[in-house]
Amino acid sequence: MPGESYLASLNALHDAGNAVAYVTCRQEGGASFMAMAYGDATGEVGVCFVTRGPGATNASIGVHSAFQGSTPMIVLVGQIPTTNRHREAFQELDYRQMFGGMAKWVAEIDDPARIPEFINRAYRTARSGRAGPVVLALPEDVLHASVDIADLAPAKTTPVTPAPTEMARVGELLAKARRPLVLLGGTNWTRAGHDAIVGFCETHDLPVAVGFRRHGLFPNDHRNYIGNIGFGGDPMPNQYLQDADLLIAIGSRLGGGTTNGFSLVAPTPAFTLIHVHSGAEELGRLYQGDVLIEADSNAFAQALSALPPISPAPWADLRKKARAEFEAMIELPPQPGPVDMSVVMRFLNERLPRDTFMTAGAGNAADWPNKYYCYRDFRCGLAPISGAMGFGVPAAVAAKFADRERMAIYISGDGDFLMNGQEFATAVFYGLDPICIVIDNSMYGTIRMSQQSAFPGRELGTALSSPDFAMLARGYGGHGETVERTEDFIPAFERATASGKAAVIHIKVGPDHLGPNMTVSGLNSAQGLDHH
Repeated sequence: MPGESYLASLNALHDAGNAVAYVTCRQEGGASFMAMAYGDATGEVGVCFVTRGPGATNASIGVHSAFQGSTPMIVLVGQIPTTNRHREAFQELDYRQMFGGMAKWVAEIDDPARIPEFINRAYRTARSGRAGPVVLALPEDVLHASVDIADLAPAKTTPVTPAPTEMARVGELLAKARRPLVLLGGTNWTRAGHDAIVGFCETHDLPVAVGFRRHGLFPNDHRNYIGNIGFGGDPMPNQYLQDADLLIAIGSRLGGGTTNGFSLVAPTPAFTLIHVHSGAEELGRLYQGDVLIEADSNAFAQALSALPPISPAPWADLRKKARAEFEAMIELPPQPGPVDMSVVMRFLNERLPRDTFMTAGAGNAADWPNKYYCYRDFRCGLAPISGAMGFGVPAAVAAKFADRERMAIYISGDGDFLMNGQEFATAVFYGLDPICIVIDNSMYGTIRMSQQSAFPGRELGTALSSPDFAMLARGYGGHGETVERTEDFIPAFERATASGKAAVIHIKVGPDHLGPNMTVSGLNSAQGLDHH
């Protein structure tokens, strides 16, 4: 988002021509989400440039989400001139204090001669160890200054490799296991690391799960995949984890979302825990593991390939059973209401290419892709680990910037879309063609569900009145479709795809719809209520 506080930088970017693509967004929250999603989609560092004060506060949602998601990102913030500090100048903020608890490093550049040093360190910090966001404040007078200083070579990362003794211990524990599970999480994965872990799990016939909203780390249609651990993992694979005798957690912090609110893994786990993470500070922080390995996920995955195969695998039948139970869990029965979402999801799983980017925000409507879409390619799933609403639309736009040839589909609710739906205009402006599927039940469904559970029959603050999203899309210059019957979805989707434009498909599921296998009337009936 452009701003007066960094006009000198915009002027320099103008001189750079096409060497640096400057993508103009519509709100700083959308811009920070877009930078985060770009990092998740590509493995590179997403960069966001915002103005001082209000611009920085708007962008903070992306910083917090990138921190919780361990996504490498740099946020450059315009700042008041150094001569006006500590006067509560116009839009003045102390960014070290503001971002101190939600970024890996926050700094302000006072000397223009140190700009290369700070930028280089920012890239290295964002990618090293546990990846995450870095915030750099740039005072206006510093940006206008001139200095003769040599640039630095691009920052290099120094991945840590596991020791041979550590790998030998992993092999010993795996040989003793009868009910093992491999859990994948985190970021900084490469295609080579991904391929290595898939090959290892195939060779050893190991069951594999991913952490909360890490769907793109292992192909969901693979015979070894048994689902995602944590939120959304009931009954499989959460039950499998509880019965496991060995957990090999690679790249995952084992945070709240992945452990179902810290309930699936005890501080001293009952099973044998091998915890692998690139950030030493994450090892032993919450859980006492039997083997704690500070290592890059990719290096560890490739080192696993040297372990001799265990044949026949004593857990082979359990793996098959777990896979069958997972497949049964994601088999959607017909859904009530004017539009049967089971038909919609079945069609998308059959119709979309393997490399489609699937993005979601938060809320019950995001459960449709998070639980029932089959993620089949590396880095194809983009969703906020923090549970922040409004991520999905900017993420779909960023995904198209990452690769214009791949499809990008957004699925979430009417409440989520209006959090950052203005970035649809960014897609139209740059000629991008993401397809946004908005599931409209005229409410904040997740809060309505929780409200009903905690305070039955006492609804307040969750009802919504949404616009005509298809008309809104056309007003932006995109393509719009309205779906009010199940049979209308497939032709609407094909028209949206054929349009070559950014598109919105507005699905009206009705006010009884709360999400997969859940309705307001069903909750009322279960609680003995005749009305809400």
